[in-house]
Amino acid sequence: MTGAPFAVAGERTDVGQRSETVRRANLSAIVRELHLHGPLSRSQLVARTGLTRSAIRGLVGELAVAGMVSEQGRSRTGTPGRPSPMVRPTAHAAVVLALEIEVESIGAALVGLGGTVFELVRVDRARGQTSVDQISADLVRVAASLRQRHPELDPIIGIGVAIVGVVRRRDGLVTMAPNLGWLDVPLGDRLAQAFGAGASVRIAVSNEADLGALAEARRGAAVGFDDVVFLSGEVGVGGGLIVEGRPLSGSAGFGGEVGHMPVNPDGAPCRCGSYGCWETEVGDEALLVRAGHPRDGGRTGVEAVLREAATGSPAALGALDHVGRWLGVGIATLVNVLNPRLVVLGGRFARMHPYVMDAVEAELARRALPASRSLVRVVPATMGADASLIGAGELAFEPLLADPAAWLEPRSDAAERTSA
Repeated sequence: MTGAPFAVAGERTDVGQRSETVRRANLSAIVRELHLHGPLSRSQLVARTGLTRSAIRGLVGELAVAGMVSEQGRSRTGTPGRPSPMVRPTAHAAVVLALEIEVESIGAALVGLGGTVFELVRVDRARGQTSVDQISADLVRVAASLRQRHPELDPIIGIGVAIVGVVRRRDGLVTMAPNLGWLDVPLGDRLAQAFGAGASVRIAVSNEADLGALAEARRGAAVGFDDVVFLSGEVGVGGGLIVEGRPLSGSAGFGGEVGHMPVNPDGAPCRCGSYGCWETEVGDEALLVRAGHPRDGGRTGVEAVLREAATGSPAALGALDHVGRWLGVGIATLVNVLNPRLVVLGGRFARMHPYVMDAVEAELARRALPASRSLVRVVPATMGADASLIGAGELAFEPLLADPAAWLEPRSDAAERTSA
């Protein structure tokens, strides 16, 4: 989709013919391949990017001088001739801060080039403490603690933020986050103030399910799939959609709010102001109430229901079957509309997967169009609860991946001064 904030795969776009434009595009192709796929030989980079061996040699040399990559040893790639040097991304050369805001917790991680997670932490928060000022202050404290433990990773080149809400991607305005009680919150600006971020440190904000989809597509269960639905289950339900290898986020970034897809005309009121939304049937509260637990039990309550289900509790199993049936109803609708090859269950849905899949499959068989149903699989997220946070790190890396030259030149100059 035109204007999407990130690329799922490492595609190249030929724009213009100026040598500097071509150089920047070629550097981007190389750095993106190394970031997404890890160490690659020069021969593999030639095959993946379509560049000549001499171009790869020269551009990798530039990256090595700047410290963004290293060449170590040689690897045979199954082709005749001399072994090809292995090119490795230098994780600490470019580091981003990933942040996540959920209803009951916040998360933070320091992530290096190539996807290396140096440290990831989560902090539980009381449900009532949802003001933007409180959450911003908590994020600053958690991030400061992380950075104090890793002083060698400064400076941070970008900050990515995943939030359980509807986000206008161009400026990080959270137009609505019903489960946080937010309406038209300029989160990007507020976090820039809280972190004292300068012009050189970009803060990018996106919906947590969109970023979960990005993470699973780049590094998890959806690698190699171009048409994917990612579903994130917590207090509410988020959806991240990838169509033909590109994120489908709508004209302003508000797309994918599948949790507010109306599924039950006689259903319960939703925090968004409507009735019978999908999340009122498959969210935490629906599960907990049907299992005989307090409505506001949150993560602790859900884990208790899963433990009870493991012991054969009829109430717990019945509640999970209810969630599974309505999950199947909603997934069938998405399968009929989007024709995905893969549906990835993230967040708490990933934990519920073993208990809900029979009901999900039964509803898919009953409601999905046979041709579309025959192509799709429903699987748990391989990154579990960390998918959106890892996706926030990927979002923060996008400016570097799109134009490594912007970071390359200052580092090359610094390296030359050091060696002089």
